[in-house]
Amino acid sequence: MDLGYIVNAMIPTWSSVVILHSFFIYLAIAGSFLPGRIVPGVTLSDGTRLHYRCNGLVSLLLLVSLLGIGAALKLISPTVIADKGLELLFTTFIFSFIATLVLYAAGCKSRDQGSSLKPHVTRNFIHDWWFGIQLNPQFMGVDLKFFFVRAGMMGWLLINLSVLAKSIEDGSLSQSMILFQLFCMWYVVDYFFHEEFMTSTWDIIAERLGFMLVFGDLVWIPFTFSIQGWWLLRNKVELTKAAVFTNCLIFLIGYLVFRGANKQKHVFKKNPKAPIWGKPPKVIGGKLLASGYWGVARHCNYLGDLLVALSFSLPCGISSLIPYFYPVYLLILLIWRERRDEVRCAEKYKEVWANYCKLVPWRILPYVY
Repeated sequence: MDLGYIVNAMIPTWSSVVILHSFFIYLAIAGSFLPGRIVPGVTLSDGTRLHYRCNGLVSLLLLVSLLGIGAALKLISPTVIADKGLELLFTTFIFSFIATLVLYAAGCKSRDQGSSLKPHVTRNFIHDWWFGIQLNPQFMGVDLKFFFVRAGMMGWLLINLSVLAKSIEDGSLSQSMILFQLFCMWYVVDYFFHEEFMTSTWDIIAERLGFMLVFGDLVWIPFTFSIQGWWLLRNKVELTKAAVFTNCLIFLIGYLVFRGANKQKHVFKKNPKAPIWGKPPKVIGGKLLASGYWGVARHCNYLGDLLVALSFSLPCGISSLIPYFYPVYLLILLIWRERRDEVRCAEKYKEVWANYCKLVPWRILPYVY
């Protein structure tokens, strides 16, 4: 990949623009009209609640089916995303940049005083553009924050599937590629199967929509989480049976901790009296769950996420650090986020949080951190 190719890829072509916007249009239509459970979000500070149509799994399966039919009829190439990967990366980045400028301008003009749309302006342009000034901006009735998260997760899977098709086309399909694809596919499909859990996460309930979230959803998630697949296209890795078994075990443990912890938190927020591991939940100060995974570590879901991320990279072997970019980045991000969460929780819950920390002293990994 020479410098000239990179420079050319930085200039969006009509094909890349059409691919990206066709994807967005499909998601907007599918998200608005396909059947799905209507899930109420958390109660906002003004007492209102947003409602989310959780039909991401149906939207994903229909999209993959339509693309599969299109490929079978030779209406679309299954490797088009892999062939235009860098071009689509820059096109998506430019879209994210422009979209967040529009969000900033629209937010500044808003006179809405509701929690979702009330502008929070500091007069520091970089700060406001980066972190956003509105909590839940909408466009034509579409909640943009929920929309962008969905687009990023689906985009990740579509990139992986196109890379898989490319490896089959050029004859480089390997056991490592299959393992990586299976782990990622399971993770993404499971995400949409439990999509309603996303409605109670910090990003949805507390983070305003600015460049940080939009870039993270549309560019960072799909294009960096798929690095392992791109790397395996050009590098052959032979795995022993012991390595395959260990890799599967790490993924399974990580998945069970990650999904189990998030499910316990979501269920607790909906019904604080629901049993945890077959027992009544232990609650600190009537607010903080200290049972199940949340009685083991204060951010145990982060541990599960890290183990899953590691399992995505292990199929690539240990000959290069490039495939490990994602788990290393995630480790740094989650430690930073954990520190930020600790400060916010200490300010919000005060003595209740201090009591929780005494009862559950470990942050992420018991007896280590």
